[in-house]
Amino acid sequence: MTPATVLVVDDSATKRYLLVSWLSRAGFTVHEAETGGAALTRLLEAEFDLVVLDVKLPDMSGFDVCETIKSDSRYGVLPVIHVSAHAVDVVDRTQGLNRGADAYLVEPIEPDELIATAQAVLRYYRARQRAELLAERMVRLAETTLAINSAPTLPALLAAAAEGAVDIFGGPVVVVAETSEGESLTATGKPSTVRRWAVPGHRVAVGSLVRSDEPADWDVVDWPAGETVAVAAARLRADRPPVYVAVPGSSQTPGFPVLRQLSQAVAAAVEAQRSFDEEHRIAVTLQRSLLQSRLPEVPGVDLAFLYEPAGAQTEVGGDFYELTMLDDRLLVAIGDVAGHSLHAATVMAEIRHAVRAYAVEGHSPGAVLELVNRFMRTVLPTESATLCLLTLEPATGRIRMASAGHLPPLVHVDGEVRYLAPRGALLGIAAPRRAELEYTLPPGGTLVLYTDGLIERRDADLDQGLNALAAGAAHVEDDLDAFCRRLLTQLTGAREQADDIAVVALRRSV
Repeated sequence: MTPATVLVVDDSATKRYLLVSWLSRAGFTVHEAETGGAALTRLLEAEFDLVVLDVKLPDMSGFDVCETIKSDSRYGVLPVIHVSAHAVDVVDRTQGLNRGADAYLVEPIEPDELIATAQAVLRYYRARQRAELLAERMVRLAETTLAINSAPTLPALLAAAAEGAVDIFGGPVVVVAETSEGESLTATGKPSTVRRWAVPGHRVAVGSLVRSDEPADWDVVDWPAGETVAVAAARLRADRPPVYVAVPGSSQTPGFPVLRQLSQAVAAAVEAQRSFDEEHRIAVTLQRSLLQSRLPEVPGVDLAFLYEPAGAQTEVGGDFYELTMLDDRLLVAIGDVAGHSLHAATVMAEIRHAVRAYAVEGHSPGAVLELVNRFMRTVLPTESATLCLLTLEPATGRIRMASAGHLPPLVHVDGEVRYLAPRGALLGIAAPRRAELEYTLPPGGTLVLYTDGLIERRDADLDQGLNALAAGAAHVEDDLDAFCRRLLTQLTGAREQADDIAVVALRRSV
């Protein structure tokens, strides 16, 4: 039997002495109380595993004491054995058991009978406690598994795993995994803190195991004095690093595989997140490689662009821009291919190259849109896109512009903001020729082109986004790059982007 602490409650010193002696010789740690009130006070002051309780007490009935212990959550779940030399008939025994006692012994009591009864009651309660603990941990394991699989990023995943481990096992806890770039991150505590930290020198084969380590190997947190560290390591693939979950060794119950199951759930979620991060990084890298990385130098015109891919959990999209000098004219284009996928990014590249090719041939913006539309309907018949295209003569500020369903460009001149309104159907459908708009940008004037990710919100009308952009563009910084970044911050805030964002700003020098 695992050692247990027993409280003996009896007002008879002789009887109490006998009970204490028998229990002590059997290996129990025994404390005493003479009255029911004293017993209830002692139970709140220290941890006990069993109460041996006389029925006849001077201040209150043992039945009342037992009922209080069983009904008051402050006492936890404690087994109670009644002993009595007076209340010995069937009615008394029935009342005692009905009011919560786990056993009822009548005197004279044999020592072996008392010890056997105490051990049987403790075996039942400990088995019940183990079953309840396992059930509680399994419920929390399911909740933690849901939380880690719902996490949008690897740091958030590790934080959810650490906080779930605290709920399951108590603290302190450590969860360690590597990112797809090979950086080792660890999450500790609740609320969780995520930082860089690597497990020193430990590796495991494919599979999972639970081992006992020294606290010095896991000094990223402070462990209680004398505590060992139970470490579950899970590795799903030979070419992937393992995931670790470390908890206090004292929290582990033999035969409970909860820690190993938690490490396996974390490893599976980390593997999925790593794979997604790798695929997303490749897709974004490819998308960026298809976009212009350097601006042309145009005398008399300041240029700036900003491109922000969508949030980490959103696929890449088809936003694109173009700024190229064609003889004495600056070609400016901004567009958005429908859809969010790597396919949309490749379609974007084809359209961008087509725009440049037709523009180099000397076609006007309206004619370029017509040719690109014909190209799409022939080569990409299932695709659609919006596009705003213009040419600017730097010396005069003369602009020729055509639009295929794209959002209206914004002009800031002398502190006033307005939208130009070139009109035309989006690309990819049969439609009349897109009309051209002519405009002269005066010295000091700023023109802003953008994609819908900058202004569109699921919970707001498009007009609200356009109004917000106009308000943000009421002031234009001397540094156009700073101006573009401020617009992004003001209009998107700290929320995760649901769409790519492209912004192009150009200003004629005074």
